[in-house]
Amino acid sequence: MPNTLLYQVASDSTRLFIPPPQETTTLDILLQGGWVMWPILLLSFVTIYLFVERLLTLKKAASDPATIMDRIRDYVRSANIDGAQAYCESQDKPITRILAHGLERLGRPIAEIQDAVNSAGKHEAFELERRIDMLATVAGIAPMLGFLGTVTGMIDAFQRIQNLQGNVNPSVLAGGIWEALLTTAAGLVVGIVALFFYNFLFQRIRRLVNDMERSATEFIDLLQAPAPAARRRDEYSR
Repeated sequence: MPNTLLYQVASDSTRLFIPPPQETTTLDILLQGGWVMWPILLLSFVTIYLFVERLLTLKKAASDPATIMDRIRDYVRSANIDGAQAYCESQDKPITRILAHGLERLGRPIAEIQDAVNSAGKHEAFELERRIDMLATVAGIAPMLGFLGTVTGMIDAFQRIQNLQGNVNPSVLAGGIWEALLTTAAGLVVGIVALFFYNFLFQRIRRLVNDMERSATEFIDLLQAPAPAARRRDEYSR
């Protein structure tokens, strides 16, 4: 009985001196991945910045091409070219900037007007696609950096095992392995997010470019169509 009581007191005293487990934050876990985690974190910030910046640019460039073409058609048919140019300047959208290049060259050969419209369209498409290729680059680089961090971490873990001549606690070995795998997980997360952002923005850019191409085609067709008075004379002559 006394021995049992002593064992209980000893066990109680032992429990009293066991330190409480320390709380580990997400930042602490990430920092255990080694130096490779820093460029991966930098790429994550770059991804977020590029996505937000391009998204705001695309929202500003969005417009209603049908409404714009109806207004331009009314101005052109009424021979109010100055009004059409003023309307394009007030809208300040990629579509209206393209049409403004065509309106500035009215009276010249239709081929020259078409070349000016096409050139302006290519420039506007380039401005919309600017920097989006960096998201595709991040989507490819981030996982590769993660794999690099895992390889270097595994090399370090096995070097420690060799230095200890194999006398390693399995928990220590497991800890070194999961720390090495942190970079792979972080790199894959950043790469997946960057790829999703790239595809999301690319689809929106395609819709905007399609609207610009359709509006440019309608504008050229409008210039090639005969005037209403000429159409009425042709009908009367028949």
